[in-house]
Amino acid sequence: MMSQVISAYRIKKIESIGEMTAVSQEDVVNHTRTIVQGLEALRNEHTTILAGLNTALEHSPTQAQQPVQNVPEKAGILQKSLDQIELGLSEAQIMLALASHLQTVEAEKQKQRAQVRRLCQENMWLRDELASTQLKLQASEQRVAQLEEDKKHLDFMASIRKYDADVQEGEAGHDQPAKEKQEETSTDYFPDDDGDERSTLSPTPPAQFAQQVSAGYEIPARLRTLHNLVIQYASQGRYEVAVPLCKQALEDLERTSGHDHPDVATMLNILALVYRDQNKYKEAANLLNDALAIRKKTLGDNHPAVAATLNNLAVLYGKRGKYKDAEPLCKRALEIREKVLGRDHPDVAKQLNNLALLCQNQISQDERRGVPRDEMIGKYEEVERYYQRALEIYENKLGPDDSNVAKTKNNLASAYLKQGKYKEAEILYKQVLTRAHEKEFGAIDGDNKPIWQVAEEREENKNSGIDEKKNGSSSTGPYGEYGGWHKAAKVDSPTVNTTLKNLGALYRRQGKFEAAETLEDCAVRSKKELSEPMSAAVQARPSSPTRHHDDPRHQHSSTGIKKIFHAFGFQS
Repeated sequence: MMSQVISAYRIKKIESIGEMTAVSQEDVVNHTRTIVQGLEALRNEHTTILAGLNTALEHSPTQAQQPVQNVPEKAGILQKSLDQIELGLSEAQIMLALASHLQTVEAEKQKQRAQVRRLCQENMWLRDELASTQLKLQASEQRVAQLEEDKKHLDFMASIRKYDADVQEGEAGHDQPAKEKQEETSTDYFPDDDGDERSTLSPTPPAQFAQQVSAGYEIPARLRTLHNLVIQYASQGRYEVAVPLCKQALEDLERTSGHDHPDVATMLNILALVYRDQNKYKEAANLLNDALAIRKKTLGDNHPAVAATLNNLAVLYGKRGKYKDAEPLCKRALEIREKVLGRDHPDVAKQLNNLALLCQNQISQDERRGVPRDEMIGKYEEVERYYQRALEIYENKLGPDDSNVAKTKNNLASAYLKQGKYKEAEILYKQVLTRAHEKEFGAIDGDNKPIWQVAEEREENKNSGIDEKKNGSSSTGPYGEYGGWHKAAKVDSPTVNTTLKNLGALYRRQGKFEAAETLEDCAVRSKKELSEPMSAAVQARPSSPTRHHDDPRHQHSSTGIKKIFHAFGFQS
Protein backbone atom coordinates (compact mmCIF):
# COMPACT_ATOMS: atom_id res chain seq x y z
CA MET A 1 0.00 0.00 0.00
CA MET A 2 2.78 2.39 0.95
CA SER A 3 4.76 1.68 -2.26
CA GLN A 4 1.68 2.47 -4.34
CA VAL A 5 1.29 5.81 -2.56
CA ILE A 6 4.94 6.65 -3.20
CA SER A 7 4.68 5.65 -6.87
CA ALA A 8 1.56 7.75 -7.27
CA TYR A 9 3.33 10.68 -5.64
CA ARG A 10 6.32 10.34 -7.98
CA ILE A 11 4.05 10.20 -11.01
CA LYS A 12 2.23 13.28 -9.78
CA LYS A 13 5.52 15.04 -9.19
CA ILE A 14 6.76 14.16 -12.68
CA GLU A 15 3.48 15.40 -14.16
CA SER A 16 3.72 18.59 -12.12
CA ILE A 17 7.31 19.10 -13.33
CA GLY A 18 6.14 18.61 -16.93
CA GLU A 19 3.38 21.13 -16.36
CA MET A 20 5.88 23.58 -14.85
CA THR A 21 7.86 23.75 -18.11
CA ALA A 22 4.95 25.68 -19.57
CA VAL A 23 4.47 28.04 -16.62
CA SER A 24 6.39 31.04 -15.39
CA GLN A 25 9.16 31.12 -12.84
CA GLU A 26 6.82 32.46 -10.17
CA ASP A 27 4.41 29.54 -10.71
CA VAL A 28 7.31 27.11 -10.47
CA VAL A 29 8.35 28.63 -7.15
CA ASN A 30 4.78 28.46 -5.80
CA HIS A 31 4.44 24.82 -6.87
CA THR A 32 7.79 24.02 -5.29
CA ARG A 33 6.69 25.55 -1.98
CA THR A 34 3.46 23.54 -2.07
CA ILE A 35 5.43 20.37 -2.76
CA VAL A 36 7.75 21.20 0.14
CA GLN A 37 4.77 21.48 2.45
CA GLY A 38 3.41 18.13 1.20
CA LEU A 39 6.78 16.45 1.62
CA GLU A 40 7.10 17.79 5.15
CA ALA A 41 3.66 16.43 6.04
CA LEU A 42 4.54 13.12 4.42
CA ARG A 43 7.81 13.05 6.32
CA ASN A 44 6.01 13.61 9.63
CA GLU A 45 3.54 10.85 8.80
CA HIS A 46 6.32 8.43 7.91
CA THR A 47 8.19 9.34 11.08
CA THR A 48 5.08 8.62 13.20
CA ILE A 49 4.43 5.29 11.46
CA LEU A 50 8.07 4.28 11.80
CA ALA A 51 8.07 5.16 15.50
CA GLY A 52 4.84 3.09 16.01
CA LEU A 53 6.37 0.05 14.32
CA ASN A 54 9.51 0.31 16.40
CA THR A 55 7.42 0.51 19.61
CA ALA A 56 5.31 -2.46 18.58
CA LEU A 57 8.45 -4.42 17.82
CA GLU A 58 9.91 -3.68 21.25
CA HIS A 59 6.78 -4.42 23.40
CA SER A 60 5.41 -7.52 21.66
CA PRO A 61 8.25 -10.04 21.42
CA THR A 62 6.16 -12.98 22.71
CA GLN A 63 3.15 -12.53 20.44
CA ALA A 64 2.53 -14.34 17.20
CA GLN A 65 5.73 -14.64 15.23
CA GLN A 66 4.33 -14.04 11.77
CA PRO A 67 3.26 -10.40 12.31
CA VAL A 68 6.47 -9.63 14.16
CA GLN A 69 8.58 -10.91 11.29
CA ASN A 70 6.94 -8.39 8.86
CA VAL A 71 7.62 -5.39 11.10
CA PRO A 72 11.38 -5.03 10.33
CA GLU A 73 10.69 -5.29 6.63
CA LYS A 74 8.03 -2.55 6.83
CA ALA A 75 10.31 -0.41 8.96
CA GLY A 76 13.07 -0.71 6.33
CA ILE A 77 10.69 0.32 3.58
CA LEU A 78 9.48 3.30 5.61
CA GLN A 79 13.06 4.32 6.33
CA LYS A 80 13.92 4.28 2.61
CA SER A 81 10.84 6.33 1.82
CA LEU A 82 11.75 8.73 4.58
CA ASP A 83 15.26 9.10 3.12
CA GLN A 84 13.84 9.86 -0.32
CA ILE A 85 11.48 12.42 1.18
CA GLU A 86 14.45 14.12 2.87
CA LEU A 87 16.27 14.14 -0.47
CA GLY A 88 13.25 15.67 -2.17
CA LEU A 89 13.03 18.33 0.53
CA SER A 90 16.71 19.13 0.08
CA GLU A 91 16.28 19.46 -3.67
CA ALA A 92 13.24 21.64 -3.18
CA GLN A 93 15.17 23.91 -0.82
CA ILE A 94 17.95 24.19 -3.43
CA MET A 95 15.39 25.09 -6.06
CA LEU A 96 13.91 27.78 -3.84
CA ALA A 97 17.39 29.18 -3.12
CA LEU A 98 18.18 29.14 -6.86
CA ALA A 99 14.90 30.89 -7.62
CA SER A 100 15.75 33.53 -5.06
CA HIS A 101 19.19 34.00 -6.66
CA LEU A 102 17.69 34.24 -10.13
CA GLN A 103 15.28 36.89 -8.91
CA THR A 104 18.23 38.85 -7.53
CA VAL A 105 20.11 38.46 -10.83
CA GLU A 106 17.06 39.56 -12.78
CA ALA A 107 16.66 42.60 -10.60
CA GLU A 108 20.32 43.49 -11.14
CA LYS A 109 19.88 42.96 -14.86
CA GLN A 110 16.93 45.32 -14.94
CA LYS A 111 18.99 47.83 -13.05
CA GLN A 112 21.85 47.51 -15.55
CA ARG A 113 19.44 47.86 -18.46
CA ALA A 114 18.07 51.04 -16.99
CA GLN A 115 21.64 52.29 -16.61
CA VAL A 116 22.41 51.38 -20.25
CA ARG A 117 19.28 53.19 -21.44
CA ARG A 118 20.33 56.26 -19.51
CA LEU A 119 23.87 56.10 -20.97
CA CYS A 120 22.48 55.69 -24.49
CA GLN A 121 20.35 58.77 -24.02
CA GLU A 122 23.33 60.72 -22.76
CA ASN A 123 25.43 59.44 -25.70
CA MET A 124 22.78 60.55 -28.19
CA TRP A 125 22.70 63.96 -26.55
CA LEU A 126 26.48 64.23 -26.71
CA ARG A 127 26.44 63.18 -30.39
CA ASP A 128 23.91 65.88 -31.14
CA GLU A 129 26.06 68.42 -29.34
CA LEU A 130 29.18 67.26 -31.22
CA ALA A 131 27.42 67.42 -34.58
CA SER A 132 26.21 70.91 -33.82
CA THR A 133 29.70 71.98 -32.78
CA GLN A 134 31.23 70.45 -35.92
CA LEU A 135 28.74 72.30 -38.09
CA LYS A 136 29.66 75.54 -36.38
CA LEU A 137 33.38 74.78 -36.82
CA GLN A 138 32.91 73.94 -40.50
CA ALA A 139 30.97 77.13 -41.06
CA SER A 140 33.73 79.11 -39.33
CA GLU A 141 36.44 77.43 -41.43
CA GLN A 142 34.47 78.16 -44.58
CA ARG A 143 34.16 81.80 -43.60
CA VAL A 144 37.91 81.93 -42.89
CA ALA A 145 38.70 80.23 -46.21
CA GLN A 146 36.41 82.65 -48.03
CA LEU A 147 38.10 85.61 -46.37
CA GLU A 148 41.55 84.24 -47.27
CA GLU A 149 40.52 83.70 -50.88
CA ASP A 150 39.06 87.21 -51.04
CA LYS A 151 42.26 88.64 -49.61
CA LYS A 152 44.43 86.72 -52.09
CA HIS A 153 42.15 87.77 -54.91
CA LEU A 154 42.53 91.40 -53.92
CA ASP A 155 46.30 91.02 -53.63
CA PHE A 156 46.60 89.50 -57.09
CA MET A 157 44.22 92.01 -58.59
CA ALA A 158 46.47 94.71 -57.17
CA SER A 159 49.46 93.01 -58.80
CA ILE A 160 47.80 93.19 -62.21
CA ARG A 161 48.94 96.76 -62.58
CA LYS A 162 52.53 95.70 -62.02
CA TYR A 163 52.26 93.00 -64.67
CA ASP A 164 50.62 95.37 -67.11
CA ALA A 165 53.43 97.82 -66.45
CA ASP A 166 55.96 95.08 -67.18
CA VAL A 167 54.21 94.30 -70.46
CA GLN A 168 54.20 97.98 -71.47
CA GLU A 169 57.88 98.27 -70.68
CA GLY A 170 58.51 95.16 -72.77
CA GLU A 171 56.61 96.72 -75.70
CA ALA A 172 58.46 100.02 -75.32
CA GLY A 173 61.80 98.23 -75.40
CA HIS A 174 60.87 95.93 -78.28
CA ASP A 175 63.37 97.67 -80.57
CA GLN A 176 66.28 97.45 -78.13
CA PRO A 177 69.45 95.64 -79.27
CA ALA A 178 69.33 91.88 -79.54
CA LYS A 179 71.80 91.53 -76.72
CA GLU A 180 69.47 93.15 -74.15
CA LYS A 181 66.58 91.03 -75.38
CA GLN A 182 68.62 87.90 -75.04
CA GLU A 183 69.69 88.78 -71.50
CA GLU A 184 66.02 88.56 -70.47
CA THR A 185 65.73 85.09 -71.96
CA SER A 186 66.38 82.09 -69.78
CA THR A 187 67.56 78.99 -71.58
CA ASP A 188 65.83 75.69 -71.06
CA TYR A 189 68.51 73.07 -70.63
CA PHE A 190 68.26 69.42 -69.89
CA PRO A 191 69.79 68.83 -66.44
CA ASP A 192 73.44 67.87 -66.69
CA ASP A 193 75.24 65.51 -64.34
CA ASP A 194 76.35 68.23 -61.94
CA GLY A 195 74.20 71.28 -62.36
CA ASP A 196 70.68 70.17 -61.52
CA GLU A 197 70.07 69.90 -57.80
CA ARG A 198 66.35 70.64 -57.86
CA SER A 199 63.94 68.11 -56.48
CA THR A 200 61.62 66.22 -58.78
CA LEU A 201 58.62 68.42 -58.11
CA SER A 202 60.41 71.78 -58.01
CA PRO A 203 58.45 74.38 -59.96
CA THR A 204 59.95 75.99 -63.04
CA PRO A 205 61.36 79.51 -62.44
CA PRO A 206 59.07 82.27 -63.78
CA ALA A 207 61.47 83.62 -66.45
CA GLN A 208 62.19 80.13 -67.79
CA PHE A 209 58.49 79.20 -67.72
CA ALA A 210 57.59 82.35 -69.65
CA GLN A 211 60.27 81.72 -72.26
CA GLN A 212 59.11 78.13 -72.79
CA VAL A 213 55.53 79.27 -73.31
CA SER A 214 55.94 82.38 -75.45
CA ALA A 215 59.06 81.53 -77.49
CA GLY A 216 58.45 82.37 -81.14
CA TYR A 217 54.89 83.64 -80.68
CA GLU A 218 53.66 86.94 -79.31
CA ILE A 219 51.01 86.42 -76.65
CA PRO A 220 47.87 88.48 -77.44
CA ALA A 221 46.90 91.31 -75.11
CA ARG A 222 43.84 89.54 -73.71
CA LEU A 223 46.00 86.62 -72.52
CA ARG A 224 48.98 88.54 -71.14
CA THR A 225 47.69 89.20 -67.65
CA LEU A 226 46.26 85.68 -67.35
CA HIS A 227 49.53 84.32 -68.71
CA ASN A 228 51.50 86.25 -66.07
CA LEU A 229 49.24 85.04 -63.27
CA VAL A 230 49.52 81.40 -64.34
CA ILE A 231 53.31 81.77 -64.46
CA GLN A 232 53.30 83.23 -60.95
CA TYR A 233 51.09 80.44 -59.58
CA ALA A 234 53.10 77.70 -61.32
CA SER A 235 56.46 79.11 -60.21
CA GLN A 236 55.18 79.09 -56.61
CA GLY A 237 54.04 75.48 -56.96
CA ARG A 238 50.35 76.44 -56.56
CA TYR A 239 49.13 74.03 -59.20
CA GLU A 240 45.68 73.69 -57.61
CA VAL A 241 45.02 77.27 -58.78
CA ALA A 242 47.07 77.36 -61.98
CA VAL A 243 45.49 74.25 -63.55
CA PRO A 244 41.80 75.31 -63.17
CA LEU A 245 42.72 78.79 -64.38
CA CYS A 246 44.29 77.33 -67.54
CA LYS A 247 41.38 74.97 -68.14
CA GLN A 248 38.78 77.71 -67.83
CA ALA A 249 40.75 79.95 -70.19
CA LEU A 250 41.13 77.06 -72.63
CA GLU A 251 37.39 76.37 -72.63
CA ASP A 252 36.62 80.04 -73.25
CA LEU A 253 39.15 80.31 -76.08
CA GLU A 254 37.83 77.19 -77.79
CA ARG A 255 34.26 78.48 -77.46
CA THR A 256 35.04 81.92 -78.87
CA SER A 257 37.88 81.25 -81.35
CA GLY A 258 37.56 77.57 -82.15
CA HIS A 259 39.99 74.78 -81.37
CA ASP A 260 42.38 75.45 -84.26
CA HIS A 261 43.59 78.85 -83.13
CA PRO A 262 47.13 79.96 -82.11
CA ASP A 263 45.83 81.29 -78.79
CA VAL A 264 44.44 77.84 -77.98
CA ALA A 265 47.85 76.33 -78.80
CA THR A 266 49.51 78.85 -76.47
CA MET A 267 47.17 77.94 -73.60
CA LEU A 268 47.70 74.22 -74.30
CA ASN A 269 51.45 74.85 -74.11
CA ILE A 270 51.05 76.64 -70.76
CA LEU A 271 48.92 73.84 -69.28
CA ALA A 272 51.35 71.21 -70.59
CA LEU A 273 54.30 72.87 -68.83
CA VAL A 274 52.29 73.03 -65.59
CA TYR A 275 51.55 69.29 -65.92
CA ARG A 276 55.23 68.64 -66.66
CA ASP A 277 56.24 70.33 -63.40
CA GLN A 278 53.80 67.98 -61.63
CA ASN A 279 55.42 64.94 -63.33
CA LYS A 280 52.19 64.28 -65.24
CA TYR A 281 54.14 63.47 -68.37
CA LYS A 282 51.43 61.61 -70.28
CA GLU A 283 48.92 64.47 -70.00
CA ALA A 284 51.64 67.00 -70.86
CA ALA A 285 52.68 65.03 -73.97
CA ASN A 286 49.10 64.87 -75.24
CA LEU A 287 48.64 68.62 -74.81
CA LEU A 288 51.97 69.45 -76.50
CA ASN A 289 51.18 67.21 -79.47
CA ASP A 290 47.81 68.94 -79.80
CA ALA A 291 49.46 72.37 -79.59
CA LEU A 292 52.06 71.30 -82.17
CA ALA A 293 49.35 70.22 -84.63
CA ILE A 294 47.48 73.52 -84.19
CA ARG A 295 50.60 75.66 -84.67
CA LYS A 296 51.67 73.73 -87.76
CA LYS A 297 48.19 74.15 -89.21
CA THR A 298 47.80 77.86 -88.41
CA LEU A 299 51.37 79.20 -88.46
CA GLY A 300 53.17 76.87 -90.85
CA ASP A 301 55.75 74.14 -90.42
CA ASN A 302 58.72 76.55 -90.15
CA HIS A 303 57.43 79.02 -87.59
CA PRO A 304 59.52 79.74 -84.43
CA ALA A 305 56.49 78.81 -82.28
CA VAL A 306 56.52 75.35 -83.87
CA ALA A 307 60.22 75.06 -82.99
CA ALA A 308 59.44 76.08 -79.39
CA THR A 309 56.74 73.42 -79.10
CA LEU A 310 59.04 70.79 -80.62
CA ASN A 311 61.73 71.76 -78.11
CA ASN A 312 59.30 71.52 -75.17
CA LEU A 313 58.14 68.11 -76.38
CA ALA A 314 61.77 66.97 -76.71
CA VAL A 315 62.51 68.18 -73.17
CA LEU A 316 59.48 66.23 -71.94
CA TYR A 317 60.66 63.05 -73.64
CA GLY A 318 64.12 63.66 -72.20
CA LYS A 319 62.72 63.88 -68.67
CA ARG A 320 61.02 60.51 -69.27
CA GLY A 321 64.30 58.98 -70.49
CA LYS A 322 63.07 58.62 -74.09
CA TYR A 323 66.17 60.24 -75.58
CA LYS A 324 65.97 58.51 -78.95
CA ASP A 325 62.40 59.77 -79.42
CA ALA A 326 63.43 63.27 -78.34
CA GLU A 327 66.47 63.59 -80.62
CA PRO A 328 64.61 63.98 -83.97
CA LEU A 329 62.26 66.54 -82.40
CA CYS A 330 65.20 68.55 -81.09
CA LYS A 331 66.97 68.39 -84.47
CA ARG A 332 63.82 69.55 -86.25
CA ALA A 333 63.54 72.50 -83.85
CA LEU A 334 67.19 73.34 -84.55
CA GLU A 335 66.56 73.20 -88.30
CA ILE A 336 63.60 75.60 -88.01
CA ARG A 337 65.49 78.10 -85.86
CA GLU A 338 68.49 78.06 -88.15
CA LYS A 339 66.26 78.70 -91.14
CA VAL A 340 64.18 81.47 -89.55
CA LEU A 341 66.64 83.15 -87.16
CA GLY A 342 69.97 82.42 -88.83
CA ARG A 343 72.75 80.03 -87.91
CA ASP A 344 74.39 82.45 -85.43
CA HIS A 345 71.34 83.39 -83.37
CA PRO A 346 71.52 82.81 -79.56
CA ASP A 347 68.30 80.74 -79.71
CA VAL A 348 70.13 78.42 -82.11
CA ALA A 349 72.91 78.08 -79.53
CA LYS A 350 70.33 77.24 -76.90
CA GLN A 351 68.88 74.55 -79.17
CA LEU A 352 72.37 73.18 -79.82
CA ASN A 353 72.98 73.00 -76.08
CA ASN A 354 69.73 71.11 -75.59
CA LEU A 355 70.55 68.71 -78.41
CA ALA A 356 74.04 68.08 -77.02
CA LEU A 357 72.72 67.40 -73.52
CA LEU A 358 70.08 65.09 -74.92
CA CYS A 359 72.70 63.10 -76.86
CA GLN A 360 74.94 63.07 -73.80
CA ASN A 361 72.17 61.60 -71.65
CA GLN A 362 71.46 59.08 -74.39
CA ILE A 363 75.13 58.00 -74.23
CA SER A 364 74.87 57.56 -70.45
CA GLN A 365 71.75 55.46 -70.94
CA ASP A 366 73.51 53.28 -73.51
CA GLU A 367 76.47 52.81 -71.14
CA ARG A 368 74.14 51.58 -68.42
CA ARG A 369 72.69 49.12 -70.91
CA GLY A 370 76.15 47.75 -71.68
CA VAL A 371 76.62 49.20 -75.17
CA PRO A 372 80.36 49.03 -76.10
CA ARG A 373 82.15 52.38 -75.95
CA ASP A 374 83.51 51.92 -79.50
CA GLU A 375 79.97 52.12 -80.85
CA MET A 376 79.43 55.47 -79.10
CA ILE A 377 82.53 57.31 -80.35
CA GLY A 378 80.56 58.98 -83.15
CA LYS A 379 77.95 60.15 -80.65
CA TYR A 380 80.64 61.68 -78.44
CA GLU A 381 82.04 63.59 -81.40
CA GLU A 382 78.54 64.80 -82.25
CA VAL A 383 78.08 66.10 -78.69
CA GLU A 384 81.40 67.95 -78.85
CA ARG A 385 80.45 69.61 -82.15
CA TYR A 386 77.13 70.82 -80.77
CA TYR A 387 78.74 72.28 -77.62
CA GLN A 388 81.61 73.90 -79.50
CA ARG A 389 79.30 75.55 -82.00
CA ALA A 390 76.96 76.78 -79.21
CA LEU A 391 79.96 78.14 -77.33
CA GLU A 392 81.18 79.98 -80.43
CA ILE A 393 77.75 81.60 -80.97
CA TYR A 394 77.45 82.70 -77.33
CA GLU A 395 80.95 84.20 -77.27
CA ASN A 396 80.48 86.04 -80.57
CA LYS A 397 76.93 87.28 -80.00
CA LEU A 398 76.68 87.74 -76.24
CA GLY A 399 80.31 88.17 -75.21
CA PRO A 400 82.65 86.09 -73.03
CA ASP A 401 81.04 87.28 -69.79
CA ASP A 402 77.58 85.97 -70.57
CA SER A 403 76.41 83.29 -68.14
CA ASN A 404 75.56 80.91 -71.01
CA VAL A 405 79.25 80.81 -71.96
CA ALA A 406 80.23 79.42 -68.55
CA LYS A 407 77.33 76.96 -68.59
CA THR A 408 78.25 75.67 -72.02
CA LYS A 409 81.90 75.29 -71.05
CA ASN A 410 80.84 73.27 -68.03
CA ASN A 411 78.68 71.03 -70.19
CA LEU A 412 81.46 70.55 -72.73
CA ALA A 413 83.91 69.75 -69.94
CA SER A 414 81.53 67.09 -68.61
CA ALA A 415 81.46 65.53 -72.09
CA TYR A 416 85.29 65.52 -72.11
CA LEU A 417 85.38 63.86 -68.68
CA LYS A 418 83.16 60.99 -69.82
CA GLN A 419 85.60 60.33 -72.63
CA GLY A 420 88.63 60.50 -70.34
CA LYS A 421 89.86 63.79 -71.88
CA TYR A 422 90.85 65.21 -68.51
CA LYS A 423 93.29 67.81 -69.83
CA GLU A 424 90.69 69.41 -72.12
CA ALA A 425 88.10 69.42 -69.31
CA GLU A 426 90.62 70.96 -66.89
CA ILE A 427 91.35 73.81 -69.34
CA LEU A 428 87.65 74.67 -69.65
CA TYR A 429 87.09 74.62 -65.89
CA LYS A 430 90.08 76.92 -65.37
CA GLN A 431 88.77 79.31 -68.03
CA VAL A 432 85.45 79.62 -66.22
CA LEU A 433 87.10 80.26 -62.84
CA THR A 434 89.63 82.67 -64.31
CA ARG A 435 86.92 84.74 -65.97
CA ALA A 436 84.87 84.85 -62.77
CA HIS A 437 87.97 85.93 -60.83
CA GLU A 438 88.72 88.73 -63.29
CA LYS A 439 85.16 90.02 -63.08
CA GLU A 440 85.36 90.16 -59.27
CA PHE A 441 89.00 91.10 -58.55
CA GLY A 442 90.43 92.52 -61.78
CA ALA A 443 93.29 91.46 -64.04
CA ILE A 444 95.42 88.49 -62.96
CA ASP A 445 99.06 89.08 -61.97
CA GLY A 446 101.58 87.73 -59.53
CA ASP A 447 99.65 89.01 -56.52
CA ASN A 448 96.16 88.44 -57.86
CA LYS A 449 95.83 84.75 -58.61
CA PRO A 450 92.68 82.78 -59.44
CA ILE A 451 91.55 80.15 -57.00
CA TRP A 452 92.68 77.20 -59.13
CA GLN A 453 96.23 78.60 -59.24
CA VAL A 454 96.23 79.05 -55.45
CA ALA A 455 94.98 75.47 -55.11
CA GLU A 456 97.77 74.12 -57.31
CA GLU A 457 100.40 76.11 -55.38
CA ARG A 458 99.11 74.65 -52.13
CA GLU A 459 99.35 71.20 -53.69
CA GLU A 460 102.97 71.84 -54.74
CA ASN A 461 103.98 73.26 -51.34
CA LYS A 462 102.17 70.82 -49.07
CA ASN A 463 105.32 68.75 -48.44
CA SER A 464 107.90 71.56 -48.73
CA GLY A 465 107.23 73.04 -45.28
CA ILE A 466 106.59 76.52 -46.72
CA ASP A 467 104.30 78.58 -44.56
CA GLU A 468 102.31 80.88 -46.84
CA LYS A 469 101.37 83.18 -43.99
CA LYS A 470 105.05 83.78 -43.10
CA ASN A 471 106.15 84.68 -46.61
CA GLY A 472 103.28 87.10 -46.98
CA SER A 473 101.34 85.36 -49.67
CA SER A 474 98.23 85.37 -47.53
CA SER A 475 98.13 89.15 -47.36
CA THR A 476 99.22 90.06 -50.89
CA GLY A 477 96.13 88.61 -52.57
CA PRO A 478 92.85 90.51 -52.64
CA TYR A 479 91.11 87.86 -50.57
CA GLY A 480 93.70 86.71 -48.01
CA GLU A 481 95.13 83.28 -48.87
CA TYR A 482 92.18 81.51 -50.52
CA GLY A 483 89.29 81.58 -48.09
CA GLY A 484 87.80 84.86 -49.23
CA TRP A 485 87.58 83.87 -52.88
CA HIS A 486 84.17 82.38 -52.28
CA LYS A 487 82.81 85.91 -52.66
CA ALA A 488 83.67 85.67 -56.34
CA ALA A 489 81.01 82.97 -56.64
CA LYS A 490 78.46 85.77 -56.54
CA VAL A 491 79.26 86.10 -60.23
CA ASP A 492 76.85 83.55 -61.74
CA SER A 493 77.20 81.62 -58.50
CA PRO A 494 75.48 78.32 -59.48
CA THR A 495 77.77 77.83 -62.48
CA VAL A 496 80.92 78.92 -60.62
CA ASN A 497 80.02 76.72 -57.66
CA THR A 498 79.47 73.76 -59.98
CA THR A 499 82.81 74.45 -61.67
CA LEU A 500 84.59 74.50 -58.31
CA LYS A 501 83.13 71.12 -57.41
CA ASN A 502 83.84 69.60 -60.83
CA LEU A 503 87.45 70.78 -60.93
CA GLY A 504 87.91 69.61 -57.34
CA ALA A 505 86.64 66.17 -58.31
CA LEU A 506 89.04 66.16 -61.27
CA TYR A 507 91.95 67.10 -58.99
CA ARG A 508 90.99 64.34 -56.59
CA ARG A 509 90.91 61.84 -59.48
CA GLN A 510 94.43 62.97 -60.37
CA GLY A 511 95.64 62.51 -56.79
CA LYS A 512 95.88 66.26 -56.05
CA PHE A 513 94.04 66.04 -52.76
CA GLU A 514 95.25 69.32 -51.28
CA ALA A 515 94.13 71.25 -54.38
CA ALA A 516 90.81 69.38 -54.37
CA GLU A 517 90.17 70.25 -50.72
CA THR A 518 90.91 73.90 -51.43
CA LEU A 519 88.32 74.10 -54.20
CA GLU A 520 85.77 72.02 -52.31
CA ASP A 521 86.12 74.23 -49.25
CA CYS A 522 85.60 77.28 -51.43
CA ALA A 523 82.51 75.69 -53.01
CA VAL A 524 81.04 74.96 -49.57
CA ARG A 525 81.61 78.57 -48.50
CA SER A 526 80.05 79.80 -51.72
CA LYS A 527 76.99 77.61 -51.35
CA LYS A 528 76.53 78.59 -47.71
CA GLU A 529 76.76 82.31 -48.46
CA LEU A 530 74.33 81.94 -51.37
CA SER A 531 71.83 79.98 -49.27
CA GLU A 532 71.59 82.60 -46.52
CA PRO A 533 69.82 85.33 -48.56
CA MET A 534 67.71 82.67 -50.27
CA SER A 535 66.57 81.35 -46.89
CA ALA A 536 65.74 84.88 -45.78
CA ALA A 537 63.72 85.41 -48.95
CA VAL A 538 61.81 82.17 -48.43
CA GLN A 539 60.99 83.14 -44.85
CA ALA A 540 59.89 86.61 -45.93
CA ARG A 541 57.65 85.29 -48.71
CA PRO A 542 54.09 84.49 -47.58
CA SER A 543 53.49 80.81 -47.41
CA SER A 544 51.31 79.28 -50.04
CA PRO A 545 48.45 77.00 -48.96
CA THR A 546 49.14 73.32 -48.65
CA ARG A 547 47.76 71.40 -51.60
CA HIS A 548 45.43 68.86 -49.98
CA HIS A 549 42.04 67.97 -51.31
CA ASP A 550 40.60 67.80 -47.79
CA ASP A 551 41.88 71.21 -46.76
CA PRO A 552 38.82 73.40 -46.00
CA ARG A 553 40.67 76.45 -47.28
CA HIS A 554 40.43 75.01 -50.81
CA GLN A 555 36.71 74.38 -50.74
CA HIS A 556 36.12 77.84 -52.17
CA SER A 557 39.17 78.07 -54.45
CA SER A 558 36.93 77.76 -57.50
CA THR A 559 35.04 80.87 -56.37
CA GLY A 560 38.26 82.89 -56.21
CA ILE A 561 39.35 81.55 -59.61
CA LYS A 562 36.04 82.59 -61.15
CA LYS A 563 36.39 86.09 -59.71
CA ILE A 564 39.89 86.39 -61.18
CA PHE A 565 38.62 84.95 -64.44
CA HIS A 566 35.81 87.49 -64.71
CA ALA A 567 38.29 90.28 -63.96
CA PHE A 568 40.16 89.35 -67.17
CA GLY A 569 37.06 89.60 -69.34
CA PHE A 570 36.46 85.86 -69.77
CA GLN A 571 33.16 84.05 -69.38
CA SER A 572 33.18 81.15 -66.92
